[in-house]
Amino acid sequence: NHKYEALLLSVVVVIAEICTYPHCPTDEYQCTGNAETDFPALCALLNVKDIPAVIAKFPTSDSFFCSKPCLTLELESKDRARSMKVSGWRVNEQIFRALQKMLPSMNQLQSLGFWQAGLTDRMVVALMNTIPLCSSLRVVALEGNVLPQQGYHLLLSEDSVLTHLSLRNNRIGVEGARLIGSALSTARSANKNLLSLNLAFNRICDAGAALIAQGLRLNRSLLFLSLCNNQVGDAGAAQLAAVLREFALTHEEIVERRKLLLKRVQAVRVAVSFTELTLITKCSEYKNIILNDGADLTVLREQAELVDSANPLLHPSVDPRDGQVFMPGNTTLVSLNLAGQQLWCIYLCFSGKSKHKIKVKFIYIAHLKPQLLTKVLYI
Repeated sequence: NHKYEALLLSVVVVIAEICTYPHCPTDEYQCTGNAETDFPALCALLNVKDIPAVIAKFPTSDSFFCSKPCLTLELESKDRARSMKVSGWRVNEQIFRALQKMLPSMNQLQSLGFWQAGLTDRMVVALMNTIPLCSSLRVVALEGNVLPQQGYHLLLSEDSVLTHLSLRNNRIGVEGARLIGSALSTARSANKNLLSLNLAFNRICDAGAALIAQGLRLNRSLLFLSLCNNQVGDAGAAQLAAVLREFALTHEEIVERRKLLLKRVQAVRVAVSFTELTLITKCSEYKNIILNDGADLTVLREQAELVDSANPLLHPSVDPRDGQVFMPGNTTLVSLNLAGQQLWCIYLCFSGKSKHKIKVKFIYIAHLKPQLLTKVLYI
């Protein structure tokens, strides 16, 4: 499948580039977890000429403006930051290496932001590899950073720990939307941690909205999605609406559902066999009874727990009828922002005979023609 091939190729290429990094003089440096100490020291080791200042403040402090490049910290305690932001200045390779080295030691850091920081595809992949090493980091904002390879999807991969991701104003187009949609979910995988995704002020258009909608079909974690100011029209809105109500499974999804059902049957059989073997072991006068193929009871137990009962393809309301297989729409998404679009018709609410109601609690749409306001129904 070309989707998986493209995703795998992009990961392999950028990881191969990272492997070409030479020995770094910061490898021996032991970070303290205090960015005010570590960042200047690391930059000095990397021969950074103009080291950006580190400005730390508590949340209750007055706002400030710095005309020169600076690393802004919001403190959790005296020497521990909970938020770090780079805003309006270009991060070069040396400074990014210093940040990458320092981040895992900041065990109270919850939020990380880059606004117009000039990050590259290579840096984003390095950031993706660093985030799992940060014990508390769950919020990332990457805004105003245009990536030629559109590698934003790497930040919301299946094993990503991020819960909030903002990708505003990055000129994300149809290809980027395709990769993001595939990262949200496919028939075989899905992101399970991301709660909010902000894609405002990009260039997703109708074609990209349709690809994002494909990613919402089997994603059951995302609660908030913003697509405002993305040139999405009626066609894109219709595609988004289609996944909020009952829809028919594709051939690929049906095949995957059958595989999951087969695994479930096999798991039940293994569980039954495990129970029988346990009884035999307890009741037999032979203490050293050998199980079939030398299997271990622990292995059998693990095999019986392989099937993910939370997979939406195994939802009890999946309904085969009329030669197709229907499943309830995405009932997890509670907020969809489509402000700033030129929409002439609203497809976000349906009339019909479907017994599955749309569960979206908040749909925000701006710039509508006055005569169309009567067509908007808030659920």
